[in-house]
Amino acid sequence: ADIGDIVRGRDLYLGYDQKEKEQKRKLQDNLEKIFKEIHSEVTNGKNRLALQERYKGDEANNFFKLREDWWTANRQEIWKAITCHAGESDKYFRQTCSNGGSYAYKQCRCKGDQVPTYFDYVPQYLR
Repeated sequence: ADIGDIVRGRDLYLGYDQKEKEQKRKLQDNLEKIFKEIHSEVTNGKNRLALQERYKGDEANNFFKLREDWWTANRQEIWKAITCHAGESDKYFRQTCSNGGSYAYKQCRCKGDQVPTYFDYVPQYLR
């Protein structure tokens, strides 16, 4: 699983033992609390009517729509945060930039500060 799957609640990996399963449940419970707070804020803000309609019933579904929207809005910043201490000559493990398959150099980013790929939308079992 990657961070996008975890944030969006799509992590299929359950863990090897009871301890890992408990840690995963604790993480998901924590994420649900966080997204419950975000849900409360966005559905009471300036665009509350539209967002109340968009996220109607989402609370019963672990805030799935909100988690998807949050990930879409923040994934590039998450990648930057993860790679902020990568060295100038470090490269991403796959050739993913510029259709020709060049490596992502310069703190694991493609030209123009772009993240190298969005594999997080490929189902886990196909990665």
